[in-house]
Amino acid sequence: METLHIGSIKLTWLNGGVTHMDGGAMFGVVPKPLWSKKYHVNEKNQIELRTDPILVQKDGVNLLIDSGIGRGKLTDKQKRNYGVTEESALDESLKTLGLTTGDIDGVLMTHLHFDHACGLTHDDGDKLASVFPNAVIYTSSIEWEEMKNPNIRSKNTYWKENWEPVQQQVKTFEQKLEVLPGITMHHTGGHSDGHSVIMLEDSGETALHMADIMPTHAHRNPLWVLAYDDYPMTSISAKQQWQAKAAETNAWYIFYHDACYRALKWDENGDIALSVKRERR
Repeated sequence: METLHIGSIKLTWLNGGVTHMDGGAMFGVVPKPLWSKKYHVNEKNQIELRTDPILVQKDGVNLLIDSGIGRGKLTDKQKRNYGVTEESALDESLKTLGLTTGDIDGVLMTHLHFDHACGLTHDDGDKLASVFPNAVIYTSSIEWEEMKNPNIRSKNTYWKENWEPVQQQVKTFEQKLEVLPGITMHHTGGHSDGHSVIMLEDSGETALHMADIMPTHAHRNPLWVLAYDDYPMTSISAKQQWQAKAAETNAWYIFYHDACYRALKWDENGDIALSVKRERR
């Protein structure tokens, strides 16, 4: 498993499964001859998108960024539609580190779309139960309200199976939440109305997780936003704002979806200066 240290904060990428989504939808109005030069596309016009939670460890506290695609949650039709070729192996990843799902203290949910939230619950006999029974689940108040009361568009991705069993564990915030010193969630909107990004800061080092307003390294251009974004102009504005903050601190960008890179830094010319590549297993 790949790791990165931000001061005393240790990041470890776990195996949360993989989807393959339509490339056109993932790059919106950007023509395929442009985006296909930046990111591999298969013969079905799908691009590989990991759904790998990031284990964040600091001062003996174990946090996760998002929860993976889950295991045993999707029908065969859903697996086919979402290009799921591998489900979560979170238990196995944590076991390798000497941990269990019961050791997770908090789950930082950037948003609650199915490919981020399916890993919150699992089948427990004849009912669904929390995968992380001892964790506080953090999300923005706007995101939580839409999760519980989706509209005609968002009901396709906000599923009751992913929130009803964990509702007593959820803690919401408005604009900003410091989960631990140096680990903060910031509401941005854009991809969803309640979407958030996560900033990690320690010992003069910084990492930024822009979640689905920049799901892969190929989405660096502020104008390259998803057709899935509910508020694309908000996504563009948020990308510009947070990329400027990242440039000020020479921040690492860390990814949940990227099939190529776990983390990277760009130089002033937009070239990759440092990177942690995903190991092919």
